[in-house]
Amino acid sequence: MLEQMTARLDFQANALVLRSQRQQVIASNIANADTPGYVGRDFDFAKALQAASGSTARPAVSVTSAQHMRLGAAGAGNPDMAYTVQTQPSQDGNSVDLDRERANFVDNSIRYESTLRFINGHVKTMLSAITGQ
Repeated sequence: MLEQMTARLDFQANALVLRSQRQQVIASNIANADTPGYVGRDFDFAKALQAASGSTARPAVSVTSAQHMRLGAAGAGNPDMAYTVQTQPSQDGNSVDLDRERANFVDNSIRYESTLRFINGHVKTMLSAITGQ
């Protein structure tokens, strides 16, 4: 019974952790917008959330060379990182589009806050059900 009540909170907790990590990645991209040769990074939030909640099995990746590098370890606390696609060529090789990163930052902030509000509302509902109000 308790598992059913907390399952939704577990999902939202995973979403909150991933939103926080994505915010850090986007902030890092914005901070390095003027760094020559910097390549922006990001991760697919939907795939990371599915992997964190265990709703889909991830295909096993085989390493064919010892020189292959992983951008991030898979898991709920550390999603697979990827490089962002360069939309505006620059002379210094920097791939960060500042306007896109700012828009992503604001969007992620709003979604982070809405997840917090959902968790808060769910906890209040559970508390009122427990106290019988």
